[in-house]
Amino acid sequence: MSVLDDAATARDDLIRLRRDLHVDPEIGLDLPRTRARVLAALDGLPLEITPGTGLTSVTAVLRGVAPGPVVLLRGDMDALPIQERTGLDHASRVPGVMHACGHDLHTAALVGAARLLCAHRARLRGDVVLMFQPGEEGCDGAAAMIAEGVLDAAGRRAEAAYALHVFASGVPHGVFSARAGTTMAASDGLRVTVHGAGGHGSRPHRAKDPVSVACEIVTALHVLITRRVDIFDPAVLTVGTFQAGTRRNIIPDSAWFEATVRTFSAQTKDILKPALLAAATSIAGAHGLHAEAEYVEGYPMTVNDAAAVLAELALRRGSRG
Repeated sequence: MSVLDDAATARDDLIRLRRDLHVDPEIGLDLPRTRARVLAALDGLPLEITPGTGLTSVTAVLRGVAPGPVVLLRGDMDALPIQERTGLDHASRVPGVMHACGHDLHTAALVGAARLLCAHRARLRGDVVLMFQPGEEGCDGAAAMIAEGVLDAAGRRAEAAYALHVFASGVPHGVFSARAGTTMAASDGLRVTVHGAGGHGSRPHRAKDPVSVACEIVTALHVLITRRVDIFDPAVLTVGTFQAGTRRNIIPDSAWFEATVRTFSAQTKDILKPALLAAATSIAGAHGLHAEAEYVEGYPMTVNDAAAVLAELALRRGSRG
């Protein structure tokens, strides 16, 4: 049978696996139930399997029948702290946790890739490392797996690594897309705390209102992005958390917010980091208040190797031919 024929045969089983994962999601670096399902799905395949020690990862190596490169395939396994309200038969049964970013599909797809590669091992030149990663959502599980040796799991350093991400919109169903260079933005954080002086809501002139100043900072930061960043090298700032106060008629002593900052190049990031911090502290100072601003380094941008992208596109054109 061809690879496509085998994939069609495995389809229903992989759908069941994906739905089982969706029903029982876990978050962070500790995914014991998810790892158990992955190990069960890989059972019986000719793989060298190594469970993680500091996190519930799975690394599996498939040896080819002839010499060749080492290629790594990666899928993330963790969910998000979101309450599911889809009403689906296979909706999450874990309160406040949901596979809302498609990692259940990524995990099932990597299991499917493992089965297909094992079934066609006689044609495989080189080795394949299968990387089942926890903690993608803000826990840097990839760095933890690298520290535990995933890149050298085959005994030689992986020469290329491939991953995919499902999209619910923007790309037509059934279409794969790729591009050379930066394909996903760096994800950093910004936290600003404005310290003022509390008072009664009827006498704002007797207090130092941190809420109005924090709001002004939020607006100014959005404007700053449009005036300091080249439109052809985009950046995005989004405030996701804003907290202050306890009662509607009391001016609080402080207000704080957190934002995500996304950049597509190191140059833009180097411009924004000091500019955002300076804007926050300066605006607060102009109102006689004090602001603490912290820029939190997160994930770097994803930069695709041009040669690897061209090789993948050539492979897909060949499979259609």
